[in-house]
Amino acid sequence: MPGGHARPKAYAGEVVPFRATVFREGHDVVGAMLVLTAPSGREVRERMTLTAPGTDRWEASARLDEQGTWTWHVTGFGDEVATWRHDAGVKVDAGVDVELMFEIGARLLDRAAADKARPQAVRRRLTALAAALRDGGASVADRRELIDSPVLDDFRARPLARLATDSPERELLVERRRAGVGAWYEFFPRSEGARRLKDGTWRSGTFRSALKRLDGVAAMGFDVVYLPPIHPIGVTNRKGRNNTLDPGPQDPGSPWAIGGPLADGTPGGHDAVHPDLGTLADFRAFVRRADALGIEVALDLALQASPDHPWVTEHPDWFTQLPDGTIAYAENPPKKYQDIYPVNFDDDPEGILAEVHRIIRHWVKQGVRIFRVDNPHTKPLWFWERLIREVNAEQPDIVFLAEAFTRPAPMQALAAAGFQQSYTYFTWRNTKEELEEFLTSLAVDTADFMRPNLFVNTPDILTEYLQFGGPAAFTVRATIAATAAPTWGVYSGFELFEAVARPGAEEAIDNEKYEYKPRDFAGAEAEGRSLALYLGILNRIRSEHPALAQLRNLRFHRTDDDAVIAYSKHLDGAFTDSGEPDTIIVVANVDPHSVRETTVHLDLAALGLEPGRSFEVEDLVDGSRWEWGTSNYVRLDAFTRPAHVLRIVRERPPVRAGRKAAARG
Repeated sequence: MPGGHARPKAYAGEVVPFRATVFREGHDVVGAMLVLTAPSGREVRERMTLTAPGTDRWEASARLDEQGTWTWHVTGFGDEVATWRHDAGVKVDAGVDVELMFEIGARLLDRAAADKARPQAVRRRLTALAAALRDGGASVADRRELIDSPVLDDFRARPLARLATDSPERELLVERRRAGVGAWYEFFPRSEGARRLKDGTWRSGTFRSALKRLDGVAAMGFDVVYLPPIHPIGVTNRKGRNNTLDPGPQDPGSPWAIGGPLADGTPGGHDAVHPDLGTLADFRAFVRRADALGIEVALDLALQASPDHPWVTEHPDWFTQLPDGTIAYAENPPKKYQDIYPVNFDDDPEGILAEVHRIIRHWVKQGVRIFRVDNPHTKPLWFWERLIREVNAEQPDIVFLAEAFTRPAPMQALAAAGFQQSYTYFTWRNTKEELEEFLTSLAVDTADFMRPNLFVNTPDILTEYLQFGGPAAFTVRATIAATAAPTWGVYSGFELFEAVARPGAEEAIDNEKYEYKPRDFAGAEAEGRSLALYLGILNRIRSEHPALAQLRNLRFHRTDDDAVIAYSKHLDGAFTDSGEPDTIIVVANVDPHSVRETTVHLDLAALGLEPGRSFEVEDLVDGSRWEWGTSNYVRLDAFTRPAHVLRIVRERPPVRAGRKAAARG
């Protein structure tokens, strides 16, 4: 973890692995117990397992189901029963100290049976087993079998321990489930219901008209709607279509140029809504409707200002003054954002911190509990550490998503500083090799403190893969994003296969940041030009399969084709509400221009299955079923079926005559 000082975190329902190195002198058998204390004071004990003989490395997993701060430690101990079972087995087989070993075992069982904390039925079995070990009338062979009795396996949960040693107590922050699991949908409220009038001018969409789009979002199964800034937009240096410097009178400007005139002409800032969108009451109605549909509203938090923002006159020391007396514009060379002033945190950091906290409190009162933070890597790290800590101390349910497409170190440092979620490089990882390396790193290397949100596109990101890959590229990217991580996101227009880029750039032509962009979603669906139905299927699969709500259980499997990727998500029945294991297998053709036929080689142990076993899989998209095993033929046609999302059918029905022998796309 960056700096080694940030405490690890999880989300409610996450299955978290705990690891420790435990050893002692001598030859006695060592045991290890994970001891967790929930925020309610409830104690959870999980017996740890030696991961590999000779390594002294132990591991146990626990499902953390309470929000708040957990504490945990590991207890290492000499395992008296396991030591006796080992020694007695060796000695009795060799005819050495036979009766003595039986008596030692019987006395251990007597002690265990006297422990009233053990269930009475267990205590009776232990007493009976002790008597059987002492039964001189029974043969040595019969009593030798008792050493391997399953009754003694009860000691895994409550061992007879000696010389116990506890590790230091550690903390683990468990946040609410939405901090780690969710399906996001981004759209601009001003585009929903916007229309061009007869005179060529535009009428903006409003919160009331945008409210109607929520039904379509809910139908696709998304549970978070992210709105770009909804505040007044500056007039000074306003940008025109496609980021031009010569806007027309009807150009609405970029929502990220925050700060502009309200309906009465007075300036408004981060705590106001754009008058074209409606009133604060209209926004609250939007939030209520979303809530009724099971959707949370995420609001953009962009700490910058247009030249018309009240901050510019009220707090000029919050901005960088140039030698010529002007204020520095935001820049990302060669790009220059003349409509935006970046905030300078050097001169009044406490004042800025207090103001931003006030703004967050204001929107929390309106029903917002999620904030997508724009460009946090361009602000001081200490600022986010303090702000998130102070906000979450008042409101533990508030979630912050870091929109930081930057170098790995600052991206990870922001996550360690407290951001509950992070954008990632997923949009630029497209080949099999790139995806395997990248997604493995997310699931293993940074999973203790960084939660990825796999957005497939944004208003600023339209990769070459989507520009030239056709519908297959959109289908594959959605499939992988929705199943490889617990949180993923889509920017409006993705479901319509919008793929035309501004020449020489990785962003859409006629960018919605600078203009109204109403879309005919219903018409596209009716004509079969929409991915909406498939997105809904993906989100339904996510909601029905708890394995997909975990990050750390991602495992890749070998295929014989460099364009076919295969991975699984397995969750043991001990961690599911049903008590049944849940296993998903995804196979995708990442080449959107071809038909691929290959063999997928599965690691059955990673699927909770015995080696060599055959089993049945069901395609969760169309219901097809096939018999699978270690090696499986797959045909994936980029133009008709580029991916499979399969579940392992644990209860196998009788095999019907003529059952398909291979999964075909």
